[in-house]
Amino acid sequence: QVQLAESGGGLVQAGGSLRLSCAASGLTFSTYTMGWFRQAPGKERECLAAISRSTYYADSVKGRFTISRDNAKNTVYLQMNSLKPEDTAVYYCAAGVWPVIGTSTGYNYWGQGTQVTVSS
Repeated sequence: QVQLAESGGGLVQAGGSLRLSCAASGLTFSTYTMGWFRQAPGKERECLAAISRSTYYADSVKGRFTISRDNAKNTVYLQMNSLKPEDTAVYYCAAGVWPVIGTSTGYNYWGQGTQVTVSS
């Protein structure tokens, strides 16, 4: 059974940093593209970053967020710097074999999400 478990969310002041982790089990981690997404209340789910052999970033987080992975630990990370109140959302990780980069299409597995709240 595939499981993705996010951690590292919380409350932070604007300008601060957080590092999210997503531990995967039950899949051959290195063969999957991993993505980070977020969804704020009343808004659509947004693809923030993805990593396979290369990386993708949405314009909204480029230069502030960094995605990385440790295949030995079956874990993907999202380092978030210079956080803004508009970054407040539930953050999800996802795994896909052939996802459409920049979208949520093609991701096979999803975590339960972790809340990130940025206060002004």
